[in-house]
Amino acid sequence: MEDYLIGIGKRIKALRKNKGFTINNVAGKADLSNGLISRIENGRTIPSLPVLLTIINVLDVGIADFFKDIPLSGGKSFIVSRKEDNTIIEKEDEARGFEYRSLLGRQLSSVGFEAVLLEVQPGSQRDRVETDAFEFKYILSGECAYIIGEEEVSLREGDALFFDGRIPHVPVNRGKAAAKMIVMYFFLPKNE
Repeated sequence: MEDYLIGIGKRIKALRKNKGFTINNVAGKADLSNGLISRIENGRTIPSLPVLLTIINVLDVGIADFFKDIPLSGGKSFIVSRKEDNTIIEKEDEARGFEYRSLLGRQLSSVGFEAVLLEVQPGSQRDRVETDAFEFKYILSGECAYIIGEEEVSLREGDALFFDGRIPHVPVNRGKAAAKMIVMYFFLPKNE
């Protein structure tokens, strides 16, 4: 599979916003759930080909135009991510106090991979989310709790966490300083 699969959600979100559509508009026209569109846009799942083609049709863009700005593999045996290329990623619109910064994202064989720098501010708010990926977190600074399903795990600088992102989860910062962490997503292949 090509490296550009990770960028599909970002492209859908950009086109949707450029056309002035809401998630609800796209979901309704595509006969899909708002939740699925949100998860695709936020890099929490990769759509099947029929779902992707339906969304592209709803966005009224040609397939070639849809893919033209998504970077392809350079054919190298390594990947370098430069600091100046680490852009801020918009995730859920209703999330407050969360800043995701892209570090690296690629499709490796049948497993998608993305690394981000996440900063969770004190008093941050977001509903629990599900991701079609295994998630690895490494706390660089600060402290936060991670709620995974019905359990809560306290994490501080130097701690690491790995879990199945399909379980509803959210980090909570009850402290007075921002918590910074490296987050790595290992996307699961779809059997659709």
